[in-house]
Amino acid sequence: MRKIRVIQWGLGAMGSGMARLVLEKDGLELVGAVDMRPEFVGKDLGDVLDIGRTLGVQVQADPGAMLDRAHADVVVLATTSWTAEQMPDLRRILTAGVNCVSIAEEMASPEAQHPELAAEIDALAKAHGVSVLGTGVNPGFVLDLLVVVLSGVCHRVDRIEASRVNDLSPYGPTVMRTQGVGTTPEQFAAGVADGSIVGHVGFPESIRMISDALGLGVTRVEESREPIISKVYRETPHVQVGPGMVAGCAHIATGFAGDKPVVKLVHPQQIHPHLEGQDTGDYIHIFGKPEIHMATGPEIAGGIATMGLAVNMIPHVVAATPGLKNMMDLPVPAALMGDTAYRRRV
Repeated sequence: MRKIRVIQWGLGAMGSGMARLVLEKDGLELVGAVDMRPEFVGKDLGDVLDIGRTLGVQVQADPGAMLDRAHADVVVLATTSWTAEQMPDLRRILTAGVNCVSIAEEMASPEAQHPELAAEIDALAKAHGVSVLGTGVNPGFVLDLLVVVLSGVCHRVDRIEASRVNDLSPYGPTVMRTQGVGTTPEQFAAGVADGSIVGHVGFPESIRMISDALGLGVTRVEESREPIISKVYRETPHVQVGPGMVAGCAHIATGFAGDKPVVKLVHPQQIHPHLEGQDTGDYIHIFGKPEIHMATGPEIAGGIATMGLAVNMIPHVVAATPGLKNMMDLPVPAALMGDTAYRRRV
């Protein structure tokens, strides 16, 4: 069995983690790395990943000649959360005839907010005979794929409520800023108003995938973001939060079929939730026939799970028919533990 040749594009925390995971998989071969950071460019990827050995793969600021179907089968793209920002790179990858797995949250279902870009991506992929998938733990798994899979035993679904309660403490300063951690309630409100505090990225995409898969007919999505005010002192390496300050963001999205709410997704994220007795976990409630209630705790680890999902989907993306895909279009993900995992086909 020929190994699937992978280029890792973006070597931040997520990209570096995925590159290390690719190296662990017998059926995958890491053949290229792209990152624009001056401290990475020109170095051997093994040194950048700090794995104690060289790989003979030099980090490039520009993919250049490596971006060719004769050299690589797939690019794993980890650069941004936003479809529009990723479009120049996507155009280059797809035009070169190389498949793509993106962990940009909006790429999980770009037609939800950017139908014109989704149409362009789909057309480019089909024209060049490749496929492209956006995935991650959320969107891409917990609050959409798992919901859809659980609904498979239902005769009827009346409404869905699902939530993901997680701990932001391990994350860096960018996440703290976009969640409003460390602000006052007044600063939080101003940040929501000017778009600098976004909460969770991906609710419209998750609701679109659920609605399309089940046929719920969602016609609009309404979102709200409220501050989680701390009653105690909390601290991470990147932020300090005193009583009365914002420890996180409670983000809610509701999908309506006409005037009827049919999908409600809730994502309260804060640092050190245990300091106020808040457990973390993932919860799915499907109301219909039969009712289904699923709970896990603590929450499925976000960063680790996104790395795993992106890498585990690589064989499915390479084998897929050309075009833009989402997680509902491809076989269910499974850990790549042996030969048969690489032979599964759409």
